[in-house]
Amino acid sequence: MQDKLQNLRNAMDSTTHKENHFTEVQKNNIREAINFEVNKKNRKPRKYVIYGLTAAVVTIFALLISTELIITSTNNGTFTGGSNQVLIDEWEVRNEYEKNDKVLFSLYPDPALTAGKPYGYIFSFTEPFKTFEGKELAIYAQHYDGERIIVLAPTKITEPSPGYTGLERFTHTFEVPVGGLWKFEVYLDDQFYGDVIMSVREKTVDNKLSLPKTIPNYVQESDFAAIDWERKAVEFGDRGIIGNENKSGVIGADMPTLNGQKWMWHLWGVDNAELTVVGFHKETQTIHQVLYNGPGGDSYWTRQAVGENNGADAHMPSNIALPKKGEWAFLLYTNDELFDILVYDINE
Repeated sequence: MQDKLQNLRNAMDSTTHKENHFTEVQKNNIREAINFEVNKKNRKPRKYVIYGLTAAVVTIFALLISTELIITSTNNGTFTGGSNQVLIDEWEVRNEYEKNDKVLFSLYPDPALTAGKPYGYIFSFTEPFKTFEGKELAIYAQHYDGERIIVLAPTKITEPSPGYTGLERFTHTFEVPVGGLWKFEVYLDDQFYGDVIMSVREKTVDNKLSLPKTIPNYVQESDFAAIDWERKAVEFGDRGIIGNENKSGVIGADMPTLNGQKWMWHLWGVDNAELTVVGFHKETQTIHQVLYNGPGGDSYWTRQAVGENNGADAHMPSNIALPKKGEWAFLLYTNDELFDILVYDINE
Protein backbone atom coordinates (compact mmCIF):
# COMPACT_ATOMS: atom_id res chain seq x y z
CA MET A 1 0.00 0.00 0.00
CA GLN A 2 2.84 2.40 0.88
CA ASP A 3 4.45 1.73 -2.52
CA LYS A 4 1.22 2.65 -4.30
CA LEU A 5 0.85 5.89 -2.37
CA GLN A 6 4.40 6.86 -3.09
CA ASN A 7 3.91 6.19 -6.78
CA LEU A 8 0.78 8.38 -6.73
CA ARG A 9 2.66 11.24 -5.08
CA ASN A 10 5.48 10.96 -7.61
CA ALA A 11 3.02 10.94 -10.47
CA MET A 12 1.22 14.05 -9.17
CA ASP A 13 4.49 15.86 -8.60
CA SER A 14 5.39 15.32 -12.21
CA THR A 15 2.14 16.92 -13.45
CA THR A 16 0.48 20.30 -13.17
CA HIS A 17 -0.52 19.46 -9.59
CA LYS A 18 3.05 20.05 -8.42
CA GLU A 19 3.48 22.97 -6.01
CA ASN A 20 0.69 24.98 -4.35
CA HIS A 21 -2.14 25.91 -6.76
CA PHE A 22 -4.84 26.68 -4.11
CA THR A 23 -4.84 29.77 -1.92
CA GLU A 24 -5.71 29.54 1.78
CA VAL A 25 -9.15 31.10 1.10
CA GLN A 26 -9.93 28.45 -1.52
CA LYS A 27 -8.81 25.70 0.83
CA ASN A 28 -11.12 26.97 3.59
CA ASN A 29 -14.07 27.15 1.19
CA ILE A 30 -13.49 23.56 0.10
CA ARG A 31 -13.29 22.35 3.71
CA GLU A 32 -16.54 24.17 4.66
CA ALA A 33 -18.34 22.73 1.67
CA ILE A 34 -17.26 19.19 2.59
CA ASN A 35 -18.28 19.69 6.23
CA PHE A 36 -21.68 21.12 5.18
CA GLU A 37 -22.47 18.07 3.04
CA VAL A 38 -21.52 15.71 5.85
CA ASN A 39 -23.57 17.58 8.43
CA LYS A 40 -26.51 17.87 6.05
CA LYS A 41 -26.71 14.10 5.70
CA ASN A 42 -26.48 13.50 9.45
CA ARG A 43 -28.95 16.05 10.85
CA LYS A 44 -32.76 15.97 10.86
CA PRO A 45 -35.12 18.94 10.63
CA ARG A 46 -35.87 20.50 13.97
CA LYS A 47 -39.46 21.09 15.00
CA TYR A 48 -38.92 24.69 16.01
CA VAL A 49 -37.60 25.48 12.53
CA ILE A 50 -40.77 24.07 10.94
CA TYR A 51 -42.92 26.01 13.38
CA GLY A 52 -40.99 29.17 12.65
CA LEU A 53 -41.46 28.78 8.92
CA THR A 54 -45.19 28.08 9.36
CA ALA A 55 -45.66 31.19 11.48
CA ALA A 56 -43.81 33.27 8.91
CA VAL A 57 -46.03 32.00 6.10
CA VAL A 58 -49.19 32.71 8.10
CA THR A 59 -48.00 36.23 8.92
CA ILE A 60 -47.23 37.00 5.27
CA PHE A 61 -50.63 35.65 4.20
CA ALA A 62 -52.42 37.77 6.80
CA LEU A 63 -50.56 40.87 5.67
CA LEU A 64 -51.56 40.24 2.07
CA ILE A 65 -55.23 39.80 3.03
CA SER A 66 -55.32 42.92 5.21
CA THR A 67 -53.60 44.96 2.50
CA GLU A 68 -56.20 43.83 -0.03
CA LEU A 69 -59.04 44.83 2.30
CA ILE A 70 -57.49 48.24 2.92
CA ILE A 71 -57.17 48.83 -0.82
CA THR A 72 -60.79 47.80 -1.36
CA SER A 73 -61.99 50.04 1.46
CA THR A 74 -60.01 53.03 0.15
CA ASN A 75 -61.25 52.64 -3.40
CA ASN A 76 -64.89 52.42 -2.42
CA GLY A 77 -65.11 54.82 0.47
CA THR A 78 -67.06 52.12 2.33
CA PHE A 79 -66.12 48.82 3.85
CA THR A 80 -68.43 46.50 5.72
CA GLY A 81 -66.52 43.25 5.33
CA GLY A 82 -67.74 39.73 4.65
CA SER A 83 -70.55 39.13 2.20
CA ASN A 84 -71.67 42.76 2.56
CA GLN A 85 -68.46 44.21 1.14
CA VAL A 86 -69.33 46.99 -1.29
CA LEU A 87 -67.70 46.68 -4.68
CA ILE A 88 -67.49 49.49 -7.20
CA ASP A 89 -68.96 47.50 -10.07
CA GLU A 90 -71.98 46.61 -7.91
CA TRP A 91 -73.05 50.26 -8.08
CA GLU A 92 -73.42 50.56 -11.84
CA VAL A 93 -76.91 51.79 -12.76
CA ARG A 94 -79.17 48.94 -13.92
CA ASN A 95 -82.94 48.57 -13.86
CA GLU A 96 -82.98 44.77 -14.24
CA TYR A 97 -82.01 41.91 -11.96
CA GLU A 98 -80.76 38.81 -13.75
CA LYS A 99 -80.08 35.36 -12.35
CA ASN A 100 -78.91 32.31 -14.32
CA ASP A 101 -79.24 34.30 -17.56
CA LYS A 102 -82.88 35.09 -16.78
CA VAL A 103 -84.32 38.50 -15.87
CA LEU A 104 -86.34 38.08 -12.67
CA PHE A 105 -87.68 41.64 -12.51
CA SER A 106 -87.29 45.17 -13.85
CA LEU A 107 -87.89 48.52 -12.18
CA TYR A 108 -89.48 51.48 -13.96
CA PRO A 109 -89.48 54.69 -11.87
CA ASP A 110 -91.14 57.98 -12.69
CA PRO A 111 -89.05 59.78 -15.35
CA ALA A 112 -89.00 62.88 -13.13
CA LEU A 113 -87.60 60.90 -10.16
CA THR A 114 -86.11 63.36 -7.65
CA ALA A 115 -85.12 63.09 -3.99
CA GLY A 116 -87.34 64.51 -1.30
CA LYS A 117 -90.66 63.89 -3.08
CA PRO A 118 -92.81 60.75 -3.42
CA TYR A 119 -92.81 59.10 -6.85
CA GLY A 120 -94.42 56.02 -8.28
CA TYR A 121 -92.36 52.92 -9.08
CA ILE A 122 -93.39 49.92 -11.18
CA PHE A 123 -91.76 46.58 -10.38
CA SER A 124 -92.30 44.12 -13.22
CA PHE A 125 -91.71 40.52 -12.07
CA THR A 126 -91.35 37.76 -14.68
CA GLU A 127 -91.84 34.62 -12.59
CA PRO A 128 -95.34 33.06 -12.37
CA PHE A 129 -97.73 34.28 -9.70
CA LYS A 130 -97.39 31.06 -7.67
CA THR A 131 -93.82 32.14 -6.86
CA PHE A 132 -95.22 35.06 -4.82
CA GLU A 133 -98.68 33.95 -3.74
CA GLY A 134 -99.10 33.85 0.02
CA LYS A 135 -95.58 35.18 0.63
CA GLU A 136 -94.48 38.51 2.07
CA LEU A 137 -92.79 40.93 -0.31
CA ALA A 138 -90.60 43.68 1.14
CA ILE A 139 -88.48 46.38 -0.51
CA TYR A 140 -85.53 48.21 1.03
CA ALA A 141 -83.47 51.09 -0.36
CA GLN A 142 -79.77 51.53 0.41
CA HIS A 143 -77.86 54.67 -0.52
CA TYR A 144 -74.30 54.45 -1.81
CA ASP A 145 -73.11 56.20 1.36
CA GLY A 146 -74.68 53.50 3.54
CA GLU A 147 -78.08 54.87 4.60
CA ARG A 148 -80.77 52.17 4.43
CA ILE A 149 -84.54 52.72 4.59
CA ILE A 150 -87.68 50.60 4.31
CA VAL A 151 -89.79 51.63 1.32
CA LEU A 152 -92.25 48.73 1.50
CA ALA A 153 -92.83 46.89 4.75
CA PRO A 154 -93.38 43.12 4.38
CA THR A 155 -96.67 42.82 2.50
CA LYS A 156 -98.50 39.55 1.90
CA ILE A 157 -99.18 38.92 -1.79
CA THR A 158 -102.71 37.61 -2.31
CA GLU A 159 -103.57 38.56 -5.89
CA PRO A 160 -101.79 39.38 -9.16
CA SER A 161 -101.48 42.85 -10.65
CA PRO A 162 -104.84 44.15 -11.97
CA GLY A 163 -105.30 42.93 -15.53
CA TYR A 164 -102.33 40.54 -15.37
CA THR A 165 -101.76 36.89 -14.46
CA GLY A 166 -98.70 37.67 -12.33
CA LEU A 167 -96.90 40.62 -10.76
CA GLU A 168 -96.01 42.22 -14.07
CA ARG A 169 -97.15 45.59 -12.74
CA PHE A 170 -96.50 45.77 -9.00
CA THR A 171 -96.71 49.49 -8.16
CA HIS A 172 -95.66 51.38 -5.06
CA THR A 173 -95.15 55.04 -4.22
CA PHE A 174 -92.42 56.27 -1.91
CA GLU A 175 -89.66 58.85 -1.61
CA VAL A 176 -85.94 58.73 -0.93
CA PRO A 177 -84.46 61.52 1.20
CA VAL A 178 -81.35 62.38 -0.83
CA GLY A 179 -80.15 62.09 -4.40
CA GLY A 180 -77.41 59.85 -5.77
CA LEU A 181 -77.15 56.11 -6.32
CA TRP A 182 -79.76 53.95 -4.58
CA LYS A 183 -79.90 50.16 -4.48
CA PHE A 184 -83.46 48.84 -4.27
CA GLU A 185 -83.45 45.38 -2.68
CA VAL A 186 -86.40 43.00 -2.98
CA TYR A 187 -86.98 40.33 -0.33
CA LEU A 188 -89.48 37.47 -0.42
CA ASP A 189 -90.31 35.92 2.97
CA ASP A 190 -87.17 37.55 4.40
CA GLN A 191 -85.02 35.95 1.69
CA PHE A 192 -83.06 38.11 -0.75
CA TYR A 193 -84.72 37.99 -4.18
CA GLY A 194 -82.81 40.58 -6.21
CA ASP A 195 -81.78 44.22 -6.53
CA VAL A 196 -81.45 47.07 -9.00
CA ILE A 197 -79.51 50.36 -8.97
CA MET A 198 -81.17 53.71 -9.69
CA SER A 199 -79.72 57.20 -9.97
CA VAL A 200 -81.94 59.75 -8.21
CA ARG A 201 -81.72 63.46 -8.90
CA GLU A 202 -80.97 65.78 -5.99
CA LYS A 203 -83.64 68.05 -4.55
CA THR A 204 -84.16 71.15 -6.64
CA VAL A 205 -84.69 74.66 -5.37
CA ASP A 206 -87.63 75.27 -7.72
CA ASN A 207 -89.87 72.72 -5.96
CA LYS A 208 -91.82 75.52 -4.28
CA LEU A 209 -95.07 74.97 -2.46
CA SER A 210 -98.20 76.69 -3.61
CA LEU A 211 -99.71 78.50 -0.62
CA PRO A 212 -103.49 79.01 -0.82
CA LYS A 213 -104.47 82.65 -1.19
CA THR A 214 -106.65 82.54 1.92
CA ILE A 215 -104.02 81.02 4.23
CA PRO A 216 -103.02 83.25 7.19
CA ASN A 217 -99.98 85.38 6.43
CA TYR A 218 -98.01 84.00 9.41
CA VAL A 219 -97.89 80.56 7.75
CA GLN A 220 -94.52 80.42 6.00
CA GLU A 221 -93.25 78.05 3.32
CA SER A 222 -90.24 77.29 5.52
CA ASP A 223 -92.60 75.81 8.14
CA PHE A 224 -93.25 72.82 5.89
CA ALA A 225 -89.55 72.04 5.67
CA ALA A 226 -89.67 71.46 9.43
CA ILE A 227 -91.96 68.43 9.08
CA ASP A 228 -90.32 65.26 10.42
CA TRP A 229 -92.21 62.47 8.68
CA GLU A 230 -90.53 59.87 10.89
CA ARG A 231 -92.01 61.42 14.03
CA LYS A 232 -95.45 59.84 13.84
CA ALA A 233 -98.12 60.76 16.36
CA VAL A 234 -98.58 58.14 19.09
CA GLU A 235 -101.33 57.30 21.53
CA PHE A 236 -100.89 58.43 25.13
CA GLY A 237 -103.00 58.84 28.23
CA ASP A 238 -106.18 56.88 28.93
CA ARG A 239 -108.60 58.77 26.66
CA GLY A 240 -107.28 57.64 23.27
CA ILE A 241 -105.45 60.89 22.49
CA ILE A 242 -103.03 60.49 19.56
CA GLY A 243 -100.30 63.08 19.12
CA ASN A 244 -97.11 64.40 20.71
CA GLU A 245 -97.34 63.86 24.45
CA ASN A 246 -97.47 67.01 26.62
CA LYS A 247 -97.67 69.18 23.51
CA SER A 248 -100.70 68.43 21.32
CA GLY A 249 -103.00 65.57 20.38
CA VAL A 250 -106.34 64.56 18.90
CA ILE A 251 -109.21 62.30 19.89
CA GLY A 252 -110.72 60.83 16.71
CA ALA A 253 -107.59 60.62 14.56
CA ASP A 254 -107.85 56.83 14.56
CA MET A 255 -111.37 56.91 13.04
CA PRO A 256 -112.25 56.93 9.31
CA THR A 257 -111.73 60.53 8.24
CA LEU A 258 -111.89 60.76 4.45
CA ASN A 259 -115.69 61.23 4.49
CA GLY A 260 -115.76 63.50 7.52
CA GLN A 261 -115.13 63.01 11.22
CA LYS A 262 -115.28 64.87 14.50
CA TRP A 263 -111.88 65.56 16.08
CA MET A 264 -111.13 66.99 19.49
CA TRP A 265 -107.87 68.94 19.51
CA HIS A 266 -105.88 69.18 22.76
CA LEU A 267 -103.08 71.61 23.60
CA TRP A 268 -100.63 71.73 26.49
CA GLY A 269 -98.77 74.86 27.57
CA VAL A 270 -101.34 77.35 26.24
CA ASP A 271 -104.83 78.41 27.27
CA ASN A 272 -107.59 80.36 25.54
CA ALA A 273 -105.54 80.57 22.34
CA GLU A 274 -106.63 80.81 18.73
CA LEU A 275 -105.74 77.55 17.02
CA THR A 276 -104.94 77.45 13.30
CA VAL A 277 -104.77 74.04 11.61
CA VAL A 278 -103.05 73.62 8.21
CA GLY A 279 -103.17 70.21 6.51
CA PHE A 280 -100.29 69.08 4.29
CA HIS A 281 -100.48 65.95 2.10
CA LYS A 282 -97.05 64.38 1.68
CA GLU A 283 -97.52 62.53 -1.62
CA THR A 284 -98.91 65.46 -3.59
CA GLN A 285 -97.04 68.16 -1.64
CA THR A 286 -100.27 70.13 -1.38
CA ILE A 287 -101.71 72.33 1.38
CA HIS A 288 -105.33 71.97 2.48
CA GLN A 289 -107.92 73.74 4.61
CA VAL A 290 -109.28 70.74 6.52
CA LEU A 291 -111.60 72.18 9.21
CA TYR A 292 -115.26 72.81 8.35
CA ASN A 293 -118.56 73.67 9.98
CA GLY A 294 -120.43 70.37 9.69
CA PRO A 295 -122.16 68.86 6.60
CA GLY A 296 -122.40 71.46 3.87
CA GLY A 297 -120.72 74.08 6.06
CA ASP A 298 -117.88 76.43 5.18
CA SER A 299 -114.27 75.47 5.81
CA TYR A 300 -111.99 77.59 7.96
CA TRP A 301 -108.37 77.85 9.17
CA THR A 302 -108.73 79.16 12.72
CA ARG A 303 -110.97 78.77 15.78
CA GLN A 304 -110.69 79.54 19.46
CA ALA A 305 -109.35 76.81 21.77
CA VAL A 306 -110.62 77.22 25.33
CA GLY A 307 -110.79 75.39 28.64
CA GLU A 308 -109.01 72.42 30.13
CA ASN A 309 -110.05 68.97 29.00
CA ASN A 310 -108.67 65.43 29.39
CA GLY A 311 -105.60 66.79 31.15
CA ALA A 312 -104.83 69.34 28.43
CA ASP A 313 -104.66 73.09 29.09
CA ALA A 314 -106.91 73.92 26.13
CA HIS A 315 -109.10 72.06 23.67
CA MET A 316 -111.06 72.69 20.50
CA PRO A 317 -113.74 70.49 18.88
CA SER A 318 -114.03 70.50 15.08
CA ASN A 319 -115.24 68.67 12.03
CA ILE A 320 -112.51 67.54 9.68
CA ALA A 321 -112.49 66.10 6.15
CA LEU A 322 -109.49 65.05 4.09
CA PRO A 323 -109.59 64.78 0.28
CA LYS A 324 -107.33 61.71 0.00
CA LYS A 325 -105.56 59.04 1.99
CA GLY A 326 -101.85 58.95 2.70
CA GLU A 327 -99.42 60.62 5.08
CA TRP A 328 -100.65 63.90 6.49
CA ALA A 329 -98.95 66.55 8.58
CA PHE A 330 -101.08 69.03 10.52
CA LEU A 331 -99.28 72.25 11.34
CA LEU A 332 -100.73 73.86 14.46
CA TYR A 333 -100.36 77.60 15.07
CA THR A 334 -101.21 79.45 18.28
CA ASN A 335 -100.93 83.20 18.69
CA ASP A 336 -99.72 83.49 15.08
CA GLU A 337 -96.72 81.18 15.64
CA LEU A 338 -96.00 77.56 14.73
CA PHE A 339 -96.81 75.56 17.86
CA ASP A 340 -96.51 71.88 16.89
CA ILE A 341 -96.75 69.43 13.98
CA LEU A 342 -98.80 66.23 14.10
CA VAL A 343 -98.05 63.46 11.57
CA TYR A 344 -100.65 60.75 10.85
CA ASP A 345 -101.17 57.92 8.37
CA ILE A 346 -104.74 58.31 7.12
CA ASN A 347 -105.86 55.22 5.21
CA GLU A 348 -109.65 55.45 5.33
